[in-house]
Amino acid sequence: MILPSLTNNKHLLWRAGFGAGINQFEDLHKKDIKGLIHDLFIEEPFLPINYDTPDIVEAADYMNDKAPAEKKKEMQRINREQNEELNLNFLNKMVNSKEQMREKMAFFWHGHFASRVVNPKFNRQILNVIRKNALGNFKDLLFEVSQAPAMLNFLNNQQNKKDHPNENFAREVMELFTMGRGNYTEKDIREGARAFTGWGFDKEGNFVERTKLHDEGTKTFLGKTGNFTGTDALHIILEQKATSKFITAKIYKFFVNETVDEAIVNKLSESFYQSNYDIKKLMTDIFSSSWFYDKKNIGNRIKSPIELMAGMMRTLPMTIQNPENLIVYQKLLGQMLLYPPNVAGWPNGKSWIDSSTLMLRLQVPQIWSGLRPLDYRPKEDDDLDMGLKNNPNTLAKSFKNPNITIDWARVEKIFNGKNIEDYLIQNSQSLDMNSVKNFSDNSVKMNVINLMSTPEYQLM
Repeated sequence: MILPSLTNNKHLLWRAGFGAGINQFEDLHKKDIKGLIHDLFIEEPFLPINYDTPDIVEAADYMNDKAPAEKKKEMQRINREQNEELNLNFLNKMVNSKEQMREKMAFFWHGHFASRVVNPKFNRQILNVIRKNALGNFKDLLFEVSQAPAMLNFLNNQQNKKDHPNENFAREVMELFTMGRGNYTEKDIREGARAFTGWGFDKEGNFVERTKLHDEGTKTFLGKTGNFTGTDALHIILEQKATSKFITAKIYKFFVNETVDEAIVNKLSESFYQSNYDIKKLMTDIFSSSWFYDKKNIGNRIKSPIELMAGMMRTLPMTIQNPENLIVYQKLLGQMLLYPPNVAGWPNGKSWIDSSTLMLRLQVPQIWSGLRPLDYRPKEDDDLDMGLKNNPNTLAKSFKNPNITIDWARVEKIFNGKNIEDYLIQNSQSLDMNSVKNFSDNSVKMNVINLMSTPEYQLM
């Protein structure tokens, strides 16, 4: 049995969601874990994330070599606006949705099934596939992602044809999405690529199996022989216990501890396999286990930039005049939604911290509170075709004090009379509260800002 405690409750809300919302702090210390888990796993009717900017009907024709320059420029502008809207609407779900576990799990899968394409329609489709299946069945998720035009485009399977197989898609599906290195051979990649020949998409972005481009010859793949299609290949991959182990270990590293406990992961993995890859059951098993609340698993993870931003936005009720500013912060801190660095997704842990990002992380609470300006720039050599680099006006606007208004009266009411550090910091024992108070006027507002500006707040 897991006893209710403020430490355990904070831990659960940060790992299974994006931290406590402002309305949860009032009686957070009284909540029991079972009730919190129930609330975190609430599933409402699925609502896809969209953008409001209208599509251009002849969009595909604008980007061909013969299209006039001004048409291409217009298309690029619309692509940028739509991708920005998707980015911000996804972040908004993380901050405001009651379905915290769905959005946290979607955030995990967004990094696991990493793709990066300019086409906003493709981005919208794969993002909603991931969100819809985030707590469902891994088999369904794998099939839908593998047939999403964003992924087929990103991993070059549109060019995978019989007699000229392209191995990129088959390699990444096994190495990064399912089994991990060491569980397949180079021959399996070649034979898998042959199975995936013909998988592609049409101009409207619908998945198609182009039978004339499919290699119908016999293939030997992961120890089985037959005239396999891409569907067969994915089924064979899912039959491998290595797939369950790889996914379980990755989830454990993300949600529990980067140092894997082999015995626990083996047990979880076997249960995950026997459940036919039921994601919700796996996550319930993790969060209901007493070992999840062991001291060594609390406050040991560095928040990713998105987790840091979403957590602050959940704690501080704010109105943002120019939400596009938030994309600049994602960029500067090194994690831009829809824009992973490569097919391996974002790294974790200490890779989030370097001298410039740590300084900015510590300053964000003061900048967002209007106490200091933002004086950072993205690195010049960064490839940023989602718009900031090609849109100096957005960038220039964003480097003024952001137009964020925080409802400090509400924050004051919630935290008045409380030891604020007990609610905002995971391991408050390591915190030097005298130093925090030296920079504070003892008001709730300044205590909150100063606590969020400590290295300890970077951990969850």
